[in-house]
Amino acid sequence: MPDLMPAEPPVLRVDDLTVRFRRRNMDVAAVNGVSFALARGETLTILGESGSGKSVSLKALMGLLPDYATIAGSVLLDDRSVLDLSPAELAKLRGGAIAMIFQEPMAALDPVYTIGEQIAETIIQHEGTSHAKAMHRALDLLDHVKIPSASRRLKNFPHELSGGMRQRAMIALALACSPSVLLADEPTTALDVTVQIQILLLLRQLQQELGMAIVFVTHDVGAAAEISDRIAVMYAGRFVETATVREIMRSPRHPYTQGLLASTVHGGLRGRVLETIPGAPPNLAHLPPGCAFAPRCRHAGDLCTRSDVPVTASPTGAMVRCVRAVPVPISEVSA
Repeated sequence: MPDLMPAEPPVLRVDDLTVRFRRRNMDVAAVNGVSFALARGETLTILGESGSGKSVSLKALMGLLPDYATIAGSVLLDDRSVLDLSPAELAKLRGGAIAMIFQEPMAALDPVYTIGEQIAETIIQHEGTSHAKAMHRALDLLDHVKIPSASRRLKNFPHELSGGMRQRAMIALALACSPSVLLADEPTTALDVTVQIQILLLLRQLQQELGMAIVFVTHDVGAAAEISDRIAVMYAGRFVETATVREIMRSPRHPYTQGLLASTVHGGLRGRVLETIPGAPPNLAHLPPGCAFAPRCRHAGDLCTRSDVPVTASPTGAMVRCVRAVPVPISEVSA
C-alpha cells in the first residue's frame, strides 16, 4: 500500500502495522496493515467512527496493549524499532521521545497526587533532575499551556480543576520531556465547543514552537480540518483514504469519507435533513470479504466483495482503497 509520506525525512514511520486480540475462541483483527510516515512539525489526523481501530493503533505505538494482543509490522521512531524494545526500554521511551494525551484526563491522571507532583515525577524519571528543579519546570509547563494562576494549580489535585484545565495539565505532562512525537487520542471529545477550539489552537501553537510531529485521533471532522496537515480515514482497522486536509475536504473519493463529511453538522444545513451512513461498523472478529464498508455503501457491487480491493494512488501521493476509484490529475486537486 502506498505510504502517507511527508515531504521531509520521517521522525516516525509505521509499515504494515497489524494488531490482533486473541482470547479463548475469539480472534479480533483490530488493526489491519496500517502504514504512514510523519516528519517533524507535521500533523496526521486519523479520522473514523468509534471502533475503527484508531486508539488501538496509538496504544500499539506506545506499547500499551495487553499481553493477549499480537502486534506485527514495523514502527520506527528516529530509526529505532519500537516493537523490538524490552519493557524497560519502552518505559524509558514513553514520556520521553514519544508521549500521549489521553481522551479522558480524569482517568489518566492519578487522583491522589497533585498536578505538580505528577509532572515533576515524569521529569525526574527521564532526566534525573532534582525535585526542586522538576517542580520549577512543572510550573513553567503549566504557564506554557496557559493555565491561569499556574503556581496555585500546581498544588491542585485533578478533581479540583475544570475539564479544560485538566486537559491542559495533561498536555503539560505529555510535553514535560520535549517529545519528538505526540500522540493525541481524542483530546477534545469530552470538552465543550469553546474549550475544544482553545485546545486545538494550543496544540498547533505548541507544535510550531517545539517542532513536534503529532498523530491526532478523532471522529470529529471539524477538529480534523482545524489541526491537520494530512488526514487518514480509518474503517475496520484499515486506512481507506489518505490525503492532505485540502484534498479530503474539497474532493473526498472514498464513499465512507464522503459519508462522514455529509453527516457533519454545520451552519449550511439549517432547514435540511442531516444525511447519515446506514448500518453499523462490522464485527472485527468476522470481517466480510473484500471491502469492509460494502454492506453500508450505496455504490457497492459484486466487485466490492472480492478479497482484493485495489489501492489507487494519485499524483499528489494520496491513496484510496475502493474499486470505483480512478487516479485524480494533480491539476484538479490544486485548482
